[in-house]
Amino acid sequence: MENNYDLYPEKPVLVKEKVKSNWGLTLFSIIIFIASFLIFFTNQINFVFFLIFVLFFHEIGHFLFMKKFKYENVRMLFIPLMGAFVQGSKEKYSQRESLLVVLAGPIPGVVVGCITIVIASHYQLQWVLTLSFIFLFLNTINLLPIDPLDGGQLFKLLVHRQRDFFMMLFALGSSLLMIIVGLLLNDWLVIIFGFFMGIRVRGMQQNYQLRKELEELEVNYFSTYDELSNRDYAKIKDLLMERNKTLRKYASISEDDISQLIASHVNGLLIAPIIKDATWRMKILLICFWVFAFIVPFLLFLNLDFNWYFENI
Repeated sequence: MENNYDLYPEKPVLVKEKVKSNWGLTLFSIIIFIASFLIFFTNQINFVFFLIFVLFFHEIGHFLFMKKFKYENVRMLFIPLMGAFVQGSKEKYSQRESLLVVLAGPIPGVVVGCITIVIASHYQLQWVLTLSFIFLFLNTINLLPIDPLDGGQLFKLLVHRQRDFFMMLFALGSSLLMIIVGLLLNDWLVIIFGFFMGIRVRGMQQNYQLRKELEELEVNYFSTYDELSNRDYAKIKDLLMERNKTLRKYASISEDDISQLIASHVNGLLIAPIIKDATWRMKILLICFWVFAFIVPFLLFLNLDFNWYFENI
């Protein structure tokens, strides 16, 4: 069959922004994080600093493994009253590497929490026990299969589902679950977090509709931008200009070259390919770690003596 891709104009080269790890920005976000928490927990300074330490320990695991696997634009930021995250990207993702990056945050935290809770119980160290509780609570909660928690990312990687409809339903269910939990606990921070998660669903729904139309046009959007054919680029561009009123309006009134803006929108619709290189043995081993991360802390809570701690309180 004759290749018609050359009939389409050459797609523009996408200029990718290089963002180095900015520890100054990370430190600034930590200061804002501390200040926001001290507004509500003025008498619990130790708790706030323990929380910072646990979050940093969790995120540094993600950070180091992203660096190890050559992720680009890796950076760590703290969000006031919410938590922290590490951001990074690759042209093509390895399933094996992605699984290790996800687990590098919560699993070391659970291990440290289990060790310190045994030490705290044996030597009756109140501050160590408080730190242990935070380690175990935050990291085990993070392993729940809820998007966008680490457990949710792990679940999506293991079940091989990357299509938009599944992810949209998964995000919607996670959002509703967080709101319900917040209502049951009467915790407005959890409720707000659930609503923020719900906002993502609208964007996912729009991308789902666009990609359905791209499938009808036989456009391969499971691709990197560099590997995208000129024909597929042109089809995605035409669809975006037709469906995105803001982009169309900007193109009509701007005299500047907006090829980079359009190229970035096209790139945003692409789904990065994932190399399925995780063996069944590795998956089973990771699932065992996942399950043990819930079971071991529960067994420790049942078998260790904490009466001295509550008596001191």
